[in-house]
Amino acid sequence: MPGRPSKTVIRVEFAALAAACLVAVWANRDSDWYLPLFGVLLAASVIGDLTAVDTPKSQVTISSSFLAITTAAVFLGETPAAIIGVTTIVAGWLRFRYAPPTLLINVVTYAWFPLLAGLAFHGLIRAAGIGQMDALFYLLVLVLFLIGLAIDFVLIAGYFSYLEGSRFVTMVRRALIPLLPAELVSALLAVGVAYVYVQAGLGAVAMFGVVALVFQYLIGALLVSQERADELELRAKQLAGFQVALLSALLRTLDLRDRMTARHSAAVARYSREIAAAAGLSPEEQELAHTAGLLHDIGKFVLADRILKGDEDLTEADWNEIRKHPAEGARIVSEIDGYQPVGEIILAHHERLDGLGYPRGLRGEQIPAISRIIAVADTYDVLTARDSYREPVGSDEAIAELRRSAGTQLEPQFVELFAEALADHDFSYRHGESADFETELALDRRIHEYATARTNAGRRLPI
Repeated sequence: MPGRPSKTVIRVEFAALAAACLVAVWANRDSDWYLPLFGVLLAASVIGDLTAVDTPKSQVTISSSFLAITTAAVFLGETPAAIIGVTTIVAGWLRFRYAPPTLLINVVTYAWFPLLAGLAFHGLIRAAGIGQMDALFYLLVLVLFLIGLAIDFVLIAGYFSYLEGSRFVTMVRRALIPLLPAELVSALLAVGVAYVYVQAGLGAVAMFGVVALVFQYLIGALLVSQERADELELRAKQLAGFQVALLSALLRTLDLRDRMTARHSAAVARYSREIAAAAGLSPEEQELAHTAGLLHDIGKFVLADRILKGDEDLTEADWNEIRKHPAEGARIVSEIDGYQPVGEIILAHHERLDGLGYPRGLRGEQIPAISRIIAVADTYDVLTARDSYREPVGSDEAIAELRRSAGTQLEPQFVELFAEALADHDFSYRHGESADFETELALDRRIHEYATARTNAGRRLPI
């Protein structure tokens, strides 16, 4: 939160306001007090400020008052424009009652930017002898708008940078850059207002005032939508991170009941990723294989300890319960936003090419490719790991067993790719013993960002 300005700063602001009053009195000799135009522009400015749209994240306010004040500086002069600016700020303060120090810096700013920009504009007009019918006149209107915008931003942003103890360039990135496209359009609107006033008179200015209010509303709504989209994306990423932590907590709890589960899940995740890479799948699909491998047995959470630990012979009823774990795992995972593809893979990881697998008896290409990859990795680790339910075998013997099952239970292509990977590389996890759940979970953090990006695709609106 910004602090309060010091007494020295407040004294400087009052001195600046007093100086602005002196300059306004001096410049008034050249003013054109055409009251109908003054009244229209004052009303447009005040209404624009009272209906301004706040953008909480970037802490800027979208108001069409700047356009009316600029037009006043062009056709009425610096002093009427400054009076409109100060009146607009006071009217807004009477409505919204923000902090008095903020009122003071706003009054100073809206007194000085019309004076300085207007003096520069009319000085150039007089020096060059430019008339309202000259093309250069309208170019200078554009320059006037941009000069006023620069003065306004430097005074306000510099003040709040000082109070917040932040860098000025941070204010530029946060409050100016997002608004530049809209401000450039407003500058062109200022040129349009000037042109139609010269050509058609006061009625055209009133019409443009309505257009400016509509434009203000649309730009404000656009920026608010942008900020809400950014906030939604941030919250979604935070939620996804929480979801990954929740799933890992479930696996750790399962590991406390069955010591092999976490290590086995880590090994299957690593094997599956390697097979997916060897098969030429995309990086996203490789990460999907890793995540599904890490979570493929999470459905065993519902099994009784007697079944899970395998300390006694299992009955047919027990095996029926075991065969439910793919569906249970898919159910748990699919309920988490962005993890539906993972759930589909988990559901099919015990299917067989010959249709004799479970839970749905899928055949061949009906089984998702990554599910077929996980089946190879899962079978290999059960065969080679010392903490599995059976006597472990060596890597070569396990590969031979995989090849015997190829074409009926396992996908031959993935079996061969895995065998080649094991032969070509000196994997430290050849027997799965070094596979570490925490390491694999750390690698898996990226997948939730991928899922979040897919969930939020298309929600971002351009400025």
